[in-house]
Amino acid sequence: MWALMIGSQRAGSASSLVAQQLTRRLQTIAPAVRVDAIDLAAARLPFWGESSEEGAGSSPAWAPISRTLAAAEALVAVVPEWHGMVPAAVKNLFLYLSDELAHKPGLIVAVSATHGGAYPVAELRLSSYKNSRICWIPEHVIVRGCKAGDIATTQRALAEVDERIDHALRLLGLYAHALRGVRQGVIGAGHPRSVAFGM
Repeated sequence: MWALMIGSQRAGSASSLVAQQLTRRLQTIAPAVRVDAIDLAAARLPFWGESSEEGAGSSPAWAPISRTLAAAEALVAVVPEWHGMVPAAVKNLFLYLSDELAHKPGLIVAVSATHGGAYPVAELRLSSYKNSRICWIPEHVIVRGCKAGDIATTQRALAEVDERIDHALRLLGLYAHALRGVRQGVIGAGHPRSVAFGM
C-alpha cells in the first residue's frame, strides 16, 4: 500500500484533482498497489504543540493518519505552493511524525497555479526528513498552471508532465522495494537514543 497525501487545506483544490490523476496513473502502472489518500483538507489535524496535552497522542485525528503512514511502503506528497511555501497543514503533519515514514521513499509532486512550484520541493527536501527519516527520491514532479475546480485546465497541465509522472511513480516503486531491507535491518535494532532526533 502507498499513502497519497493531499497537502492543500482547501476543499476542492487543484491538488485534489492532481491526486486523482496520479491515482489513476498508478493503477495503470502498478495495478497491484493500493493507494490510501490522506486529505489534509478533510483531516483537520490540530496544530502540534510541545506539551504532552498537545502532542500526537492527544489528537483523535492523528491516529488514522499515523496508521495509514505506518502501513504504507511509500508516500506520494501532492503539495501546492502557497506564497512560495508549503501549506501549514503539511508542515504540521511532519511535526506529528515519529517513525511512521522512517526509511520509506517519498515522491514530491508540487502544484502551482502559475509557473512556480519549485519552492515546495526545496522546502520539503531541506526540512522534513531529519526526524521523520523519510527518503525523498531524487525525482520530483512539478505540475504548473493548475486551477482549482477547473478539471480541463488541470488535465492539460498534467498531460504536459505525464511521462515524468509515470517515470517518477515507477522509480518510487523500485525504491519502495529496495528500502524494505533497510527497514527490516532497523526493526529490532532501532535508532540509538543519542541519534533519535537526527543530527
